[in-house]
Amino acid sequence: MDENRDYGIEENEIDENLEKTEKITGETEEFEEVIGSKENYKIPEDIHIYRSYGEKKEPKKKSFRGSLISYIAIALAASLVGGLSSIYIAPSLYGKVLPNPNNTAYTAAPINITTSDDINTVSAVAKKAMSSVVGITSVELQQYFFSQQEVEGVGSGVIIDSNGYILTNSHVVADGNAKEVNVLFENGDKKSGTVLWNDSTLDLAIVKVEATGLPVATLGDSDKLEVGEIAVAIGNPLGLEFQRSVTSGIISGLHRSIQVSTNNVIEDLIQTDASINPGNSGGPLLNSKGEVIGINTAKIKTAEGLGFSIPINEAKAIVEEVVKNGSYKTVFMGISGVSVEDYQARLGVKLTTDKGVILIQISENTPASRAGLLNGDIITKIDNTEIDNMSKLKKVLYKYKQGDKATLTIIRNNTEEKIDIEFTDIR
Repeated sequence: MDENRDYGIEENEIDENLEKTEKITGETEEFEEVIGSKENYKIPEDIHIYRSYGEKKEPKKKSFRGSLISYIAIALAASLVGGLSSIYIAPSLYGKVLPNPNNTAYTAAPINITTSDDINTVSAVAKKAMSSVVGITSVELQQYFFSQQEVEGVGSGVIIDSNGYILTNSHVVADGNAKEVNVLFENGDKKSGTVLWNDSTLDLAIVKVEATGLPVATLGDSDKLEVGEIAVAIGNPLGLEFQRSVTSGIISGLHRSIQVSTNNVIEDLIQTDASINPGNSGGPLLNSKGEVIGINTAKIKTAEGLGFSIPINEAKAIVEEVVKNGSYKTVFMGISGVSVEDYQARLGVKLTTDKGVILIQISENTPASRAGLLNGDIITKIDNTEIDNMSKLKKVLYKYKQGDKATLTIIRNNTEEKIDIEFTDIR
């Protein structure tokens, strides 16, 4: 094998390449004769000389217009595909392949602030009852050593009749001993008042002013109350500067007893955590319907959230009688007593019954003494009405008039007996 065959080149290919080389060389010599020698001439940079054994190929220039149209076409196609995918394909993948957009932690949900039903109820109750609540001021003469001094009192009240009858606490009008009583209405009117009736043991009083067409409060049924119900108090805490303040809470307890003085224990009270402060006394306690269910009477000063009200049912018979006749006189028995429950708790003893009122003192020349009642007797019934405590006993007596008779069921020496009594006296 010869030398040319070792490189894999055919003889005819060598001859063709030589011919091309001679042709290019001749053209170069002619170019140099015209222009001059190589030493005197430098080829400009913008002139390209191709010396190749193949055919001369021109570089292709890209069209800017063609590229722009291509880019636009690709973008439109991508947008169309993406849009169709988000509409028809992506929903079927949420929660499976793709995260559900409704559950993503990065989605900001709108914040809605809504008032509770309780707040709306309190507002409606206040709007309904506000105009029937009044402020009451009193002036009482108190003896100090060798002189008398005027002492002013401030409380609240509620209108129970359009002709000027107002229900309040007995202590607001100095238990009937006030020298002067004034009533301040919502519209700013101020009128002088007269105490028609009061009972310090019940801590209730009725004041009369000369007026007509007054807004009247609706009386509810305190016997139907349940612990946990909404309770709204309206009154003048801390004086007339904060007239008709509204506080709300719940009924915290029923049939409570508190000692308001050395010789006076008020029983069968409504307990509420609605704020009741000095000046609220005599104002109404209302239910969710805006009905008066109690008359606020006292607050335990050594604890928060303990307010008490007199059940309105204890006052209904009195209100009706006073509005009808201008006064109220009740029959009485002439006894002092305490509930069996309290008696057992205070003395640590156990009686044969847990219900009733045990008699502590019998006054002379009274219906009780004439009927033959004795200290230590336990009254469990008056006619067919069961007696649990002194408040219930007083409430039952409101049904009787002077001259009426009743049958008492008592326990004496662990034996049940029946005793007849005639209510000859009133006060």
